[in-house]
Amino acid sequence: MADSDIPHTPPLLLPDAIHQAVEPGTALLRLETTSSREGLLDGAWWPRTRDIETELPALISVLTGHLGPITRVGVDASAWNRLPTRLVIDDQVVHLDSDPVGDDTVLITRGHNDHFALLVVPPDTAADAAREAMARAVRADNITQATQIVIATTPDPEVGGAADPAARS
Repeated sequence: MADSDIPHTPPLLLPDAIHQAVEPGTALLRLETTSSREGLLDGAWWPRTRDIETELPALISVLTGHLGPITRVGVDASAWNRLPTRLVIDDQVVHLDSDPVGDDTVLITRGHNDHFALLVVPPDTAADAAREAMARAVRADNITQATQIVIATTPDPEVGGAADPAARS
């Protein structure tokens, strides 16, 4: 069979109105697709709200399916409405640590010492900017800090485009 005989399937994209269609507590997640883990980030998460007790269970359930049991989550308490010290998710205790990791990162711990850093896309981010930020975060060669990715993909109202200076020229 020639390559031309194979039907081309377009990539699956999130709809523009994804946050209107997705209920709070639904994990919108992208993970790096290589096992190298050479980039600064291992994935990206786009929570629907700033209520960690609503949002985190879906994320942990999905990650547990891919990574195995999650024991700890480090977040910046100032980025969330309230931060408990632990949650029971799928009959497992997950400890929550308030780390000064910044609003744009969540640290996931598998086992005792295996850490995964995920970009946290702010809940009120426009769909196009969220998709771009998540795509940048999961690149295997990414060397950009989470905060810089969020800044670079947030539209600049004065310019009408991305806040990334390179995008302006």
